[in-house]
Amino acid sequence: MRNSLDSNNGCCELDQTHAVDERYSSAAKNQELCLCTPVGFDPNLLDAIPDEVIKRDYGCGNPTRWAQEGDIVLDLGSGSGKNAFICSQIVGPHGFVIGVDRNPEMLNLARKANSVFANKVGFSNVSFIESSIENINELCPDGQPLVGSSSVDLVLSNCVLNLVNYKDRDSLLRNIRRVLKPSGRVAISDIVSNKPVPIALQKDPSLWSGCISGAWLEDSFLDAFVKLGFANVRYVDRSEAPWKVVDKIEFRSVTLLAELV
Repeated sequence: MRNSLDSNNGCCELDQTHAVDERYSSAAKNQELCLCTPVGFDPNLLDAIPDEVIKRDYGCGNPTRWAQEGDIVLDLGSGSGKNAFICSQIVGPHGFVIGVDRNPEMLNLARKANSVFANKVGFSNVSFIESSIENINELCPDGQPLVGSSSVDLVLSNCVLNLVNYKDRDSLLRNIRRVLKPSGRVAISDIVSNKPVPIALQKDPSLWSGCISGAWLEDSFLDAFVKLGFANVRYVDRSEAPWKVVDKIEFRSVTLLAELV
């Protein structure tokens, strides 16, 4: 899996965790319009979701479209909870949604909204776990991992994988593979680049937390999931025009789908 780490000059020693945490803590309190890209969602699925959750959701796609009734869904980097609450309605009372986020402010927002949302839809099938998404194999007091192996039908994420430090991406990918059932799927919206991101941009905390400097190379993103053993790995959404161009590098939103066979 080395290419997944080295695709952008192999700058594995950089740690942008603090920059990401600071920015998203602020964005949990005050809406930040420039984070990621605006995306349309089914308004019928937004009606039951508290307005503050919707306003403080930051993404670049709509991976929730690939949730199915009865699914167990894992939302990596669940933030304010919007994608988790949308999936809750799709999977229904016989399914379940687990949101994972390491940011206390975002988790507080999502957890406060959970009971309000459950009362509106008439059932409760969402929980939120505090963890970095690459460390969901950490053990609970009962000796079980935060998210169990082979326990999830669908792993989704919305513009979060690019925020993970390069040194932690192998762990992230292994955990995605670990938690999925044998027939499990992934639906991941994220930002990719058409050229490697140079070290100078990687060192810019604002560009990193703004979903730019940690962008995966477009081809390498697909290759990483092929190497994990996924089949039918493809982009089902890919913005034709770049979202942003920085130093002649094009950054665009994509949604990747793949299945285990």
